[in-house]
Amino acid sequence: MTGAPEHRRPRSDRSAGSSADPAVSFSRVHGDERRRALATLVSAFTHDPVERWLYPGSREYQAHFPGFVEAFGGRAFDSGTVWQLADFSVVALWLPPGTEADGSAVVAQLSRTVTSDKHAAIDSMLDQLGTAHPRYPHWYLTWFGVASGAQGQGLGGELLTRCLSIVDETRLPSYLESPNPGAVRFYERHGFVVTGSAQAGGCPPVSFMLRPARRD
Repeated sequence: MTGAPEHRRPRSDRSAGSSADPAVSFSRVHGDERRRALATLVSAFTHDPVERWLYPGSREYQAHFPGFVEAFGGRAFDSGTVWQLADFSVVALWLPPGTEADGSAVVAQLSRTVTSDKHAAIDSMLDQLGTAHPRYPHWYLTWFGVASGAQGQGLGGELLTRCLSIVDETRLPSYLESPNPGAVRFYERHGFVVTGSAQAGGCPPVSFMLRPARRD
């Protein structure tokens, strides 16, 4: 599941659809910067409906959410497809074509850290996400977030614009899941369309979104 850029903030992101600002620092995240990237996402997802359903307490969220991020999108670090903007104000974890999330690690992390009364709903959600996931080559945006103190400045749109320019060079589609209605609108402004949704038990719904390959 991927979150909204500024969870947040996608609703007021002024740069959505604009060209990239060359004055804002943009770079690939290296292995020794992994903790900084995770810290940004922990800050960004503090009010995310799904993540806080999983981990409603502040302490459990701080303790276990980073491990969930690693399980779901950690292979992006290995692939060299994690990018940041403005000194880690915004971070994006992409899985490139041919790379999948570590399903076993995801199940193990959630089984170990989420209360057992939510396990049935989690299993159903994961099944629905797996069924809907594209089987053809694509880029998968697993995590995307703006640190809480940097939200509302248009940085989410700036980073997504830069990332999509890289994706478009490959002439392949991109895919994500979002649990946040405001984020859905944000991604739609960048060319994504809703293709379906998942919901189970008390877990908030998650929207599936696809951005077709750019051929021009």
